[in-house]
Amino acid sequence: MKNKSLAADYIERAGNRVAALEVLMQKESFADVVREAQEIVELCLKGLLRAANVEVPRLHDVSDILLNSTDSLPLTVRPHTAQLTKISRSLRRDRELAFYGSEDLTPSEFYKEADARQALDDAKWVHSVCKDAVK
Repeated sequence: MKNKSLAADYIERAGNRVAALEVLMQKESFADVVREAQEIVELCLKGLLRAANVEVPRLHDVSDILLNSTDSLPLTVRPHTAQLTKISRSLRRDRELAFYGSEDLTPSEFYKEADARQALDDAKWVHSVCKDAVK
């Protein structure tokens, strides 16, 4: 990993996306909040892993890598590894469904404000944890 500024860039761009989630919430575009929250969490966790010199694969959910690399993470992050993993896995399950839907599910009808609020709160928390650790 040669690009040392990439981890910080991921965190900064994820923070910009958090602001965009607020707009999506105001527009009551709850499925889009869920989808974008997943991308924020993905960027944050990949930034965290890169900053810890852990090779990051092209996967949407890096929770297993996070768990296997706990000893490489900053001390401030280690107590949060289980929660970071839980959030990543949860949002990963909704990634495609929130975006594309399916024959029996229309995203804008399925996702409710409570789903979006949880996703937004989780994304904000993950960003906060990672931002403090990646400087």
